[in-house]
Amino acid sequence: MQAYPLEPSAEEMQRMGEDALAFLTTFIGDLPEAPAVDLEGIEEVVASLHEGPPEEGSDFAPLLHVIATAAAKGFNPAGPGYLAFIPGGGLFAAAVADFLACGVNRFVNLWSPSPALVRLEQNVVRWLCDLFGYPLAARGILTSGGSISNLSAIVTARTSLLGEDFSNGTLYVSDQTHASVAKAAVLAGFPRRNVRVAPTAAASFRLDAESLRGMIEADRGEGLRPFCIVANAGTTNTGAIDPIADLVGLARREGMWLHVDAAYGGFFQLTERGQALFRGIEEADSITLDPHKGMFLPYGTGALLVRDGAKLRDAHHVAADYLQDLAHEGELPNFSEYSPELSRDFRGLRVWLPLKLHGFAAFRAALDEKLDLARHLYEALRTFDGFEVLEPELSVVAFRYRPHSGDADEFNRGLLERINASRRVFLSSTILEGRFTLRACILCHRTHLDRIEEAAAIIRRAARDPAR
Repeated sequence: MQAYPLEPSAEEMQRMGEDALAFLTTFIGDLPEAPAVDLEGIEEVVASLHEGPPEEGSDFAPLLHVIATAAAKGFNPAGPGYLAFIPGGGLFAAAVADFLACGVNRFVNLWSPSPALVRLEQNVVRWLCDLFGYPLAARGILTSGGSISNLSAIVTARTSLLGEDFSNGTLYVSDQTHASVAKAAVLAGFPRRNVRVAPTAAASFRLDAESLRGMIEADRGEGLRPFCIVANAGTTNTGAIDPIADLVGLARREGMWLHVDAAYGGFFQLTERGQALFRGIEEADSITLDPHKGMFLPYGTGALLVRDGAKLRDAHHVAADYLQDLAHEGELPNFSEYSPELSRDFRGLRVWLPLKLHGFAAFRAALDEKLDLARHLYEALRTFDGFEVLEPELSVVAFRYRPHSGDADEFNRGLLERINASRRVFLSSTILEGRFTLRACILCHRTHLDRIEEAAAIIRRAARDPAR
């Protein structure tokens, strides 16, 4: 028996690392041919894993087999055929970065325990700020995802504009805004009724700035305090982009905060087309991003940028005597003072390493390809009789089939089932203007033209032959 069983020998670490690497190499190499979704026998697999904690340890190999079996079942968001919800690619370089980050296990949420690694993460935040033309006074944090980023943005807006008595503050979203925004507002202390839902323009699903202006004026007349507008830079439903420049102007005239939820679409800013679509975003007060979407990184990688970084710190910083031995913020930030978190993992490395290894150009090319692929799928479907297809702004293609007779919604529910039964592609659905609608979101870096052409053929075949 080992004297210190929690400390493997160098040989054991080497063997475990080699076995884990061999598994991942095979797993990733098999992704192009793996099912886009595989739930066959999932009940048995889940049941087999229901057990209590062991008293004695086990060898690594059988445990790795358990992980491999479990990972093979379910949705496959890292594969080329996954077009449902918002795909998550999971770059291998980011997995290596997480392995290194967990191995060195340095604390980076205060700068003095690990100044050099904090500098790496600060570089990442600054690169993101530069991407959106934010000034040097801007600050940001890496979060677990867009939900926490939206929460911190609303708390920052609330603190900046309403102070501690905020019960009559109102914020404004569109009927296409991600549910995490309303959830964040509730968690930030606002009654649900204070989250005001503004209409979107017919067919485009973009927030109607003029209707919003009327809502704000009416709420002021009722004694409410409008303080925040949330614009979308790529909705989950359709990829719609709100008129950001117009909403910035409205927010400035009304003395309000303009937050942009760019969790899905924000990294298309790397492309010329994205920059044109997001005109005015550089004037927004804050921006939510999800590198685990548009940068193809592992789940659990979000970001919040705030144009006036001091406001982000004012909203989150609380002093503590037990931290008095650590250095105050100087050239390097204490990220804990800008975030709800004190303890967290070293997220910056999983962004920094892929960017340094591949360069922004590689990400730009991949995102341009996704825009092209969305256009290709749109053209392939709209030329096929019976399809109604919404022209994509980014990489979401929303569509439905109009049958000659019968219930159209029921037909499209069956259509989705037949498409997904192929297991070569996996789509999801939503409701648009009260109608059941299918959607394909193309955002995995492993999805290329061959799979989109195959997807178009599968969709057409499933619409033409409902019996299949």
